[in-house]
Amino acid sequence: MSEIPHILEKLEGTLLYDTLTAIEKDYQNIYEVQKIWYEKTNFLCPDGCGKCCAGFEPDLMDSEALYMAAWIIENQPFIAEQIAKKIFPFDNGKTCPLYNVNSKYHCSVYGGRPMICRLFGASSFFDKEHNKTWRPCKHLSDEFLKTVHLNLEHKTYSENETISYIGAVPPVMSDLLESSASFLTDSKKTVLLREILPDMINKILWIIHMNGNDNPNGSPNGAPNSPMAA
Repeated sequence: MSEIPHILEKLEGTLLYDTLTAIEKDYQNIYEVQKIWYEKTNFLCPDGCGKCCAGFEPDLMDSEALYMAAWIIENQPFIAEQIAKKIFPFDNGKTCPLYNVNSKYHCSVYGGRPMICRLFGASSFFDKEHNKTWRPCKHLSDEFLKTVHLNLEHKTYSENETISYIGAVPPVMSDLLESSASFLTDSKKTVLLREILPDMINKILWIIHMNGNDNPNGSPNGAPNSPMAA
C-alpha cells in the first residue's frame, strides 16, 4: 500500500509520478530485505532512542527530497505548508530539523525518511577484501548489546561471526544503493535537507496546480506561483 496515494493520483501522467512510484518501490525493497534480518535476529533499536538524529542533518538527492516532500504533503499538510515557507516547526538547532522531541519515536517523517535513515543501523558493508562485515551501531550502549549476545562489542564482525552471534547478517548497504539506482534521475549530488525540502514541496504543489488539481487531498490550500517559490 502506498504511503502517498492521493499525491500519486493527482500527479498521474507526469514525470514526478514515475519518479515517486519508482522510489516507493525501492524503499519497499529495502523494507523487505531488512525484514528478514529483523525477523531472524530481533535486533531492533531501543524504543525512543533517536541518538543517530542528534547533531545530524541528512543530505538528500533530488529524488529522496521529492519523496519526502510528497509524504509530508500527503500526511502532514499543515507541516508542509510551514516548510514550504522555510519554517521547520520541530527544529531545535541540535538535531535533524524533522526530529520531534515530543514524540516517543522522534522522527516526524518516518514514512518518508531518506536512504541513509533507512539503512543506518540495519545494513552491513564490504571490507577492503570484499568480505561482508557488520558493526553494531555506535550509539547502542554496552548494556544493550549484551542483551542481544553476552559477548557482543562495538567492533567489526565478519559475516560468519555475525551469524554465529546473532543469527543473520543485515543486507549490504552498497547492494541496496545499487539496486535503487533506477530512481536516481538526477545526479548523485546531494543538498542539505533544510535547503532542498521547501523547494520540492513547492514544486509538487505547483505541478499539481498546473495539472488542474489545486487542492490535493491532504495538501495545503493553494499553490505557489512557481516550482521554486519560497
